[in-house]
Formats: sequence, structure tokens, C-alpha cells
Amino acid sequence: MGYVGWIGTFQGKKHTGKEKMFESEMVKELRQLGAVLYVKTAVPHTLMSGETTNNIIEYCWNPTNRNLSCGGSSGGEGALIALKGSPVGFGTDIGGSIRIPAAFNGLYGLRPSSGRLPYEGMANSLDGAPSILSVVGPLAPNATALKLVTTSLLSTKPWLHDPLVNPMPWQAQIEEETLHLAQDGKLVFAILRHDGVCAVHPPVARALDELAKKLVAQGHKVIEWKPPSHKKLADLAAKAFTYDGGADLRKAFELSGEPPKPNLIGIEEAPQANATDIMEVQVEKREAQKEYMEYWNSTEEHTGTGRPVDGVIAPLAPFAAARPGKFTGINYSCIVNVLDYTTVVVPITKADKTMDKAYEDFKPLDEKDRVTQETCKYPKARRCMAWSSLTHDNTDDAEVYDGAHVGLQIIGRKLDEEKMVAIAQYVEKIL
Repeated sequence: MGYVGWIGTFQGKKHTGKEKMFESEMVKELRQLGAVLYVKTAVPHTLMSGETTNNIIEYCWNPTNRNLSCGGSSGGEGALIALKGSPVGFGTDIGGSIRIPAAFNGLYGLRPSSGRLPYEGMANSLDGAPSILSVVGPLAPNATALKLVTTSLLSTKPWLHDPLVNPMPWQAQIEEETLHLAQDGKLVFAILRHDGVCAVHPPVARALDELAKKLVAQGHKVIEWKPPSHKKLADLAAKAFTYDGGADLRKAFELSGEPPKPNLIGIEEAPQANATDIMEVQVEKREAQKEYMEYWNSTEEHTGTGRPVDGVIAPLAPFAAARPGKFTGINYSCIVNVLDYTTVVVPITKADKTMDKAYEDFKPLDEKDRVTQETCKYPKARRCMAWSSLTHDNTDDAEVYDGAHVGLQIIGRKLDEEKMVAIAQYVEKIL
């Protein structure tokens, strides 16, 4: 889990020898299926970060472009699979931690809705916190692998051993129906180009255009997505992540006395929420989910299919991959966690120094928007072994991002795993 104080423990608690040693339900099921588990991969301590760095392995770099981050929190998993060190792996996602490493490393990723895959027995930060549940899902080099591991796990009936898993076997007919609609050019997608919080970098904007054009060329329809406020959803996530005022995270750091790395979410000491505060956030979240649900339903008037849109194509982050220390926020990813929607990540293209130029006359919405765009002005980086030694000069150099993977997320509705995996398989094929 990236904490020095958790080495040799479970969530910081050492075994006395009297307790029965155990593995998580998912690990048991994977072993039962014949999987070989051979390595644990790096995560940022706390798991609450879009970059992977801790005091055990220091900074985990992007193996495709060593000027950039591999993402987080499941960044080591993304880096290993990108290097072909494993055919498939798993991450957890409470604000984007499966999807960010998938996008940054040119992989496919599945963020299922809560209660679809077993989480019982896994170590976690903020264990027991309500409102937004962390979920576990696969990262892989292709969409077929996402299907393989998901269907295999569901075949073991994980709901018999994890009280939070829904008793839902894989619904093959939904996958087949979706693939037929895809092959016949009868799907409708919405596209989100700006979330009202932060503009995306040029490579991400180009990826959105490229995927939309390819889908339209196959006969599908693409409409604009103008949803209820994403800022409101991001603000709800921020409240949910800080119910305890950072106490759980600080307690883990105190075990060893290690210093926290930069850019961690929810580490700052703050007043703890009381039961009334938490109940109010729960109501706000339910109302926001209802508002978003009805907006999605309303798109039936514009699709021409008798159905609402089949999926929403959206950025996963403002950048192709973050520069070290400059991951400016999870606003594009965390809204999915608030809504608890099933989402897949699909690699689309790579940043290209000849095509992706910084915007001219960019007008930021606020300071965060300005700072995010400033990171795409391509200052030349000189990377040393320790990420704290990374320095910059003022020379414009698009090669900082050149060749970096650009992935997008395709958002489905709650418990829509079969449909979204089918869409990922189809998009992989047409790309």
C-alpha cells in the first residue's frame, strides 16, 4: 500500500501469529481459476493521488515516456503491463485509480460499478468511509482481456463470499446485443469536450475528435453532452474524501514517521464531519445522481434510436499523462465515482510534437485551469534518478510529451459492465 509503516502488516496491524493468515476473496478466486500471482506493484501511499510515489520506491515513471508519470493510484500496475511484464492486472478506483494509469500507459481499463467484483479482504485507505466506495477492476493491453478476467471472476459466484457483491452472473445477451448494434452502425454516443472546470490539452482534444470521426464513419451517431454541473459532483467527492479530516491517512504515516509525498488528496488536517454532515452529503449525492440520471434519459429525444445515448466519450484527465508533481486534479475522473457508473478506458492515439501545439489566446476559467494549461507549454525536462531532482529550463520542447499515450474514457450507466466491455472491444477493432 505504499506506506513504510504497513510493510509486513495488514493495514498497519501486525500479525501476532495467533490469527489465521488470509487472502482477499478476489485472490482466492483468481488462484482457483488457475491464475499465477507473482508480484505486487507500486502505489502512492494513501492511494489518493494521480501519480505514483512513496518512500519505498520513490517515483514510478511512465515507461513509454520517462519525462512523465505512469499515473495513480494503480500506477505500478499500469507501468508493468505496459512493459509486458504481466498480461493483465488489477487496480482499485475511488477517484480514477484504475482509469488514470490505464490511460497514461496505453491500456484498456474497466472501472465497474460498486458491488460487481469482490473487494472483501483487500487493504484500503479510508476503509469504511461511506458515500463513495472504492471498486476493483482490471487493466489490460486489450479489451478481450477485460472480458476474460471479469467473466472468469463472476463464474466463481463471488456474491457467496462477499456480502457487498450483487448476485449478477455475466449477462452475455447484453454483450451480444451491444456488439450487434455496434457492427450495424446503430449506436449513439455523446461527447464531452469540456467539463466546465478545466480545459484539456491539445492531444486530448485531438483524441476526442479522432474517435468521434471514426465512429461516425462507421455509421454511428455522436451528439454533444451538456450534463448537469460536473463541478458539483467534484465538490461532493471532495467532501466524501475528507469526512475524517485526514485522520486515517495521518495515522498510517505516524506508524513510521515517514513524510507524505506531494499532491496527496485528503491529507490536510481539517475538522471531522459529524453524522449530520455525512447524512447531508448522502442526500446531496442521491439528488445529484437523480439529476444526472434524468438528463441521460432525456437524450432519448435526440438519438433517433428510441434509446438514450449508449455511452459518453470523455477525457479521463486534462493531459495525455501528467508531468511529475503537476497532476492538477481528478475532476474528469471522480465524477464517475460519485455517480457509480461503469466506465472503460480505451487508448486512442499518442501525443505528437508536430500536431499538438499549445492553444493561442487561451482564456482560463480560473487559476487551476490556467496552471493546467501552463503544463502543456512544453518546458524541457532533465530527469534525474530522484524525482525531486527533476529540473526545467525555459526552452520550448514538445518532445516532453511526444509519444505519450492518450486514452479516453467511455462512460456507461450503473452496472453496465457487459455493455461497456462490448463497446471497448468494438472501439478497439475500429481503431
